[in-house]
Amino acid sequence: MIALQIIAVVLAIAGIVGSIVPALPGPPLGWLAMLCAFFCHGSNSSGEPMTLTSLLVWLGITIVITVLDYVIPAYMTKATGGHKAAERGAAIGLVLGLLFPPVGMILGSLLGAFIGEFAFANSDTATSLKAAAGTFAGFISGTVMKLAVSAAMAWQAIIYIA
Repeated sequence: MIALQIIAVVLAIAGIVGSIVPALPGPPLGWLAMLCAFFCHGSNSSGEPMTLTSLLVWLGITIVITVLDYVIPAYMTKATGGHKAAERGAAIGLVLGLLFPPVGMILGSLLGAFIGEFAFANSDTATSLKAAAGTFAGFISGTVMKLAVSAAMAWQAIIYIA
């Protein structure tokens, strides 16, 4: 039982980290933390156990957020006239920016989108700036959504295993 509780906490933390780091699937890891908490058979401060319905609702939220995380940045990039190069540049810039958090992540994503659009899509400066802004807005929107959901699931998991 203690091992399952430790796994739940580790997954909850990984879910929060994964909401920011692109290589880790934040919300799915957060949901796995809740699944571990469910099997711990703990209860919240009111003495109520986690219900299967609650777990399934969070699964639905996890699926929706995970899908939106791919749809929103692509939509924002396309809506501002950007190409796939801007999206790829933003992802590469974010990874390089991890060396200098949090400013490096933000600037890296923005500069990466600009460079990707400018250098690889052969767009002019104004178009590249517009595409970079759209890509960045989509990235930030997705990150904020994932972070909020992952933090809420981490909180739920910890409440039910405590």
